[in-house]
Amino acid sequence: MSTLRAWLTPARPGDPVVVTDRQERRAITVELVVVFAVTLGLSGVQSLLSLLDALLRPEPLADQHAAINVPRAGLGLLDMLQQLASTTRLIAWGALGVFLLWRGGIALWRVGLDRSRPWRDLLGGAGLAALIGIPGLGLYLTAHALGLSLTVQPSTLDEAWWRAPVLTLAAFGNSFAEEVLVVAYLLTRLRQLGWSENRALWASAVLRGSYHLYQGFGGFVGNVVMGLVYGRVWQRTNRLWPLVVGHALIDVVAFVGYAALRGRVGWLP
Repeated sequence: MSTLRAWLTPARPGDPVVVTDRQERRAITVELVVVFAVTLGLSGVQSLLSLLDALLRPEPLADQHAAINVPRAGLGLLDMLQQLASTTRLIAWGALGVFLLWRGGIALWRVGLDRSRPWRDLLGGAGLAALIGIPGLGLYLTAHALGLSLTVQPSTLDEAWWRAPVLTLAAFGNSFAEEVLVVAYLLTRLRQLGWSENRALWASAVLRGSYHLYQGFGGFVGNVVMGLVYGRVWQRTNRLWPLVVGHALIDVVAFVGYAALRGRVGWLP
């Protein structure tokens, strides 16, 4: 029981000082609104609208499709460049969060973006991938069977020599953008505003779930749970790389695995 209580109670190593100056607090609040208005917050709004549109259609959710990595050009080379451009945008979103923290006086080691323990971070990421990925697949299949989720297609890219490496890069872009912005950046800024760790954790997790609403209710719930686990891990350790690695591994398996298995196995919707 004491071990569980210790896990649920966040440790706060190297916390930034709570900002008390009104003008600075207002600047942080405006910064948060602007950053998420042009990145994942806007994606959450669009995802909600997409789900509402799906609910208003006559077809059940399970009979509708939500594709993640889709062709963006008719010519293969141009399609590849479009995919890489999309990944570059995601990495730039994450880099924006890193830059704003650094520009605000937060050393990158304080949010766990240093290279002090690469092997431990890799092993931790693999553990997080297994902890979230395996139950997550089960949750998706269950939600789909119950009609609470759309049929999610992680990739509909045509077979090409560049498909697997491009999907792998896309997985890293997704993980880097999300873990930097929704965990390291958001939770650090909310600490500076004096939010409690639990309140900030729920805000981060619900935001993560919001931009997955286009997948249906299963995608929302699954990603809220992922957000609670990943956010708490970061609050306990202040290490971000395991989260990036774990998320990237989940997405690589989903993107590349689905592309390889699509149409070849009967259990995959």
